[in-house]
Amino acid sequence: MTETTSHDAAEMLLDLARQAVADGHDSSSGNPVITLARRIGRRITSGDLSTETLEDVVRHLRDEAFRARAHRLHAYVDGTDDAIVAERMRAVARTVADDPAPDGTAASFGHFRRTLERSRFAAVFTAHPTFALANPVYERLAAMASNDTGQDAAFPVLATHRRAAPPTLDEEFALATAAILRGRNALDRLTRILLDEAQARWPREWSVLSPRPVILTSWVGYDTDGRTDIGWWDTIRLRLRMKHLQLTRLQDQVAPLRPIADGLHERIACALGAVSAQIDACPTGPDPEAVAAFAAVLIGRRDEAISRASDLASSFQEAIDTAAPEHRMALAVARAGFMAHGMAAAHTHVRLNSTQIHNVARQRLGIEDSPEMPSQRRGLLTRINEALDRVEPVEVDFGSLLAEQATAARLMMTVRQIVRHIDRESPIRFLIAETESGYTLLTALWLAKTFGIDEQIEISPLFETQEALENGAHIIEEALHSPHWRDYLRRTGKLSLQFGYSDSGRYVGQLAATYLIERLRLKICDLLRRWDLTDIEVILFDTHGESIGRGAHPFRLADRFDYLSPLHARAVFAGAGLRIREEAAFQGGDGYLLFGTQALADATVSIIASHIFAPTPLDRDPVYDEPDFSADFFSTIGAGMAGLVEDPGYAALLGAFGPSLIDKTGSRPSARQSDAAAATTRISHPSQLRAIPNNAILQQLGWCANTIQGLGSAAARHPETFEEFLTKSPRFRRALDFASHALAHSDDTVLRAVIYMLDPDMWLARATAEADPARRDAFLALMNGLERLNFWASTQAMFRRIQSDHLALRKAWQHAPGMQPEEMLLHAIRIATIEQIWLLSTRIPYFAPRNAFTRDVLTVRVLCLEIPAALRELEHIFPYATGSGLDLDFHEAHGPRNDSAYVREHTEIFDPMLRLFNLVRETGMAVMHHVGAFG
Repeated sequence: MTETTSHDAAEMLLDLARQAVADGHDSSSGNPVITLARRIGRRITSGDLSTETLEDVVRHLRDEAFRARAHRLHAYVDGTDDAIVAERMRAVARTVADDPAPDGTAASFGHFRRTLERSRFAAVFTAHPTFALANPVYERLAAMASNDTGQDAAFPVLATHRRAAPPTLDEEFALATAAILRGRNALDRLTRILLDEAQARWPREWSVLSPRPVILTSWVGYDTDGRTDIGWWDTIRLRLRMKHLQLTRLQDQVAPLRPIADGLHERIACALGAVSAQIDACPTGPDPEAVAAFAAVLIGRRDEAISRASDLASSFQEAIDTAAPEHRMALAVARAGFMAHGMAAAHTHVRLNSTQIHNVARQRLGIEDSPEMPSQRRGLLTRINEALDRVEPVEVDFGSLLAEQATAARLMMTVRQIVRHIDRESPIRFLIAETESGYTLLTALWLAKTFGIDEQIEISPLFETQEALENGAHIIEEALHSPHWRDYLRRTGKLSLQFGYSDSGRYVGQLAATYLIERLRLKICDLLRRWDLTDIEVILFDTHGESIGRGAHPFRLADRFDYLSPLHARAVFAGAGLRIREEAAFQGGDGYLLFGTQALADATVSIIASHIFAPTPLDRDPVYDEPDFSADFFSTIGAGMAGLVEDPGYAALLGAFGPSLIDKTGSRPSARQSDAAAATTRISHPSQLRAIPNNAILQQLGWCANTIQGLGSAAARHPETFEEFLTKSPRFRRALDFASHALAHSDDTVLRAVIYMLDPDMWLARATAEADPARRDAFLALMNGLERLNFWASTQAMFRRIQSDHLALRKAWQHAPGMQPEEMLLHAIRIATIEQIWLLSTRIPYFAPRNAFTRDVLTVRVLCLEIPAALRELEHIFPYATGSGLDLDFHEAHGPRNDSAYVREHTEIFDPMLRLFNLVRETGMAVMHHVGAFG
C-alpha cells in the first residue's frame, strides 16, 4: 500500500474517531472508544478493512506521532541553533568571570578558578530498561530533532519501530558510551569557551586553569541491584573499556599537536597497549586459571597502563608551557577533560540493595537482628559501631573474589580492585537501594573499611519508598550519631544522597514524590547545620527518567532542572553555607536521546551550565508562603495514589494483559516470568512489577494513574488556592505540568473500554444479539474464559475510584488538556485487534492436554495476550510439517506423505494471530511516541 493510500485509510478512520467523540456514546456501550473499536471490528469482519490496511494505518499514525516527538525533542532543549548554543555558553563564562568573590571584592582569577575547578553537576548515564526502539529509529529521531525536521514527511517508512530483540548488556554499554563521548565533546566546547574568557581577562594566569564544572558518570555494567547476570568480571571488563575510551580520546586530541606533545603522546600510546592487553585477558567467567592469568596482566602492566590521571599532570603543563600560542588552548582543553574524569570516559557508580549489605553483616559479624524492626534498631547500631571500633583492613586478591559468595562483599572487593589497579584517584559512588536505616550506611562503611577503600568510596543511600522519603532525615541522623560516620564525612568532604522517582512515583504518585523529596532535602540541610557539618559538600542525585511516569519534566530541559532542584531549596542550602552538587540521570534509550547527536549534546550541556551558574536568591514563590496548603495538597495526592495501589482491581488491571502490550526493553531480567508451560503468572500487587513496565502499561492502557490519581481530591479540597497557584506559582505550575502532560495522554473512556473488554456480561450480551451460530459460540467461549479469570468485579470497582477522582479534577481544572483523536484512534484499533485475536483463538481445534497445556490454559494465555508463548505450545501440538528425511528409501512401497497436516490451522489461525499480535505491539510504539518516552 502506498503512503497516500494509507493516509487516506487513516483519515477515514480518524473521521470515524472524531465522529465517535462528537457523538459521545451509543446505545450499547455509552463509550466513544468502544463505538469506534466496534466499527473497526465490523469492517475487519466484513472484509472492508484488511490486516494489511490496518498495519499501514498504524504505521502512518505512528510516523506522524514520531515526527511530532522529534519536534518536541528539538523544543525540549530550546533548539539546536549552533550560534544560540555558543552564546549561551559564552554568557555562562561571562557570568562566572564577573562574579565577585564571597568577601565582596572584585572578580579575580583565583575566584574564577575556584569556581570552575569544583564539579557542580554530574550527568549520570544509566541503563534502565527503556530501550524500546530499534537503534536506527533512535538515531533517526535524534537526527530529526537536531535539524528540527520533525514535521518533514521525507523519511523512509519502516515496517516496524520495535527492536528485533532486547538489548544485551554490551549493547547497552555501547549505546551509553556513544552518548557519553558526545557529551564529552560538548564539555570540551564549554571548557574552551570558559578558557577563552579566562585568557581574555587574565592572559598570564589562564593556562593553569583546568575547569570541571560539569562531569559525566555511568553505572552501565556496574548496577547489580535486582540482577544476577552481571559478574564481577563483566564490571571490570567494562570499566577497563571505559579507561580505553578515555585514553583513545586523549590520544586523538594530542596526536595533531605533535611534535610538541611527543612525550605525552608516547606515554598515552604505551598505556593504550597495556589496557588493550588487560581487556583481552579479562575472564568471561569464574575460571580460576583465566582469572589468575588476567591478574598477572592487570597487575603486571598496571603502571604502564597509568593508574593515576595526575601522573600526566606535569607532562601536560610542560607541553602547554612550551607550545605555540595556537596549540596551548587545545592542550588545555584536553587536559581539563582528562583530569575531570580520571582514568575513564565517565566516573563510576556501582549499585546494590540494602538487603545485600545486611546479609554481609549477618554472615561476618553474626548480627541476626533485622533493621526493619524498630525495637532492634538501637542494638544493631551499637553492634555495628563496636565493629567499626575494631575493624582492621584485610588484603584481598582475585582469588578472594572467586571464593566470595556474599553479593555486597563481592561488589566491594570489585571496587577495591578497580581502585587498586585501574584508577587509584577517582572516587567511586556506592549506591544502596532501599536504604531505610542508618544501620545500612554504617554497615557499608564497615565493609569499605574492611577492604581499605573507605576514602575512595562515596556511600550513598537511595531514598525512594514512601517510608524512606518521610524518614530520610532520621536515617541520616542515625548514622550521624556514630563518630565513625561523622569522621568519614569529614575525611571525604562529601555526603552523597540519591533520590528515586520510580517506586516513589508509582506508590505515592509523581507529584507527591517531588514534594516529599524537596521536604527531605530541606530537613537534611537543617540536620547538617545542627551537627556543624556545613563544611562538607552535599551531592544530590535525582534518578528520574525521561517521562511523566519517571519524574523528568515533560516540556523543557531547563524546567527539568528547576523542578528537580528548585530555586528555593538551592537558596536554603546556600544560606546555610553548604555547597551542593546536583546530579541527574539520563536513562536508557530515551535519556540518551539528549546526547543522541553532537548538536543535541551541545544544547543539553549549555542548558546544564546555565542552570548551575544561575543566581540563587531566596525564592518568593507563593507556594512556600502557605506550607499548610502544600502539605495537605500533596499528602492528599499521596493518599489517593496509595489507596489505588492497594486496590485489588488496580493489580488486576495491570496484570490482565498489560505486560503483553510491551516488549522487553532492557538486559535486566524480568521480575515476572515463569518456566511452567501451563501457568500464567498473575499479578496480585503492583509491587510484583518493576516500576518502568508498570508505568509503560499505564501509558498503554491510556491512563497515567501514577501522575494524576489523587489530584482531583486534592484540588477539590482547595479549589481557589489550586487555581491561584496554578497561575502564580512557578514551582506549583512545574509540578502540574506533569499532570497536564499525563491528561493529554489519558482518557477515561479508553480505560473504560479496556475494562469493558474484560466483562463477561458484555460478551454474553454480544452472544445474545448475534445471529451467526459460530460467532455466538465464540462470544460464549470468551465469556467463559473471562469468567474464570475473574477480572471484572475488582476492575469495575477500581474504575469507580479513578473516575470519581477524575471528575473532581475536571471540575477544578476545566481547561486541562485531553487526549487527541489520533491517539484515541490508536487505542480503538488495538482494542479491535485484540478482539480479533481472541475470536481467532476460538477456532483452534480440539486437542488433548500436553504437558499440562490444556484448552483452559490456552484460553487464559490468549486472554492475557501471551500469544508468542501460546503459539509455541500450539506448534508442538499442530506442527506445520512433520520433519525431514521422508524422501529416503524405506525398502518397500511407500504410502502418502502427510507432512503438512496442519497447514490450514497455521495459515488461517496461527499466522494471523501472530500478525495481529505484532500489530498490537506496533500500535504500542505509536502510543509511546505520543507520550514521548517509555515507562
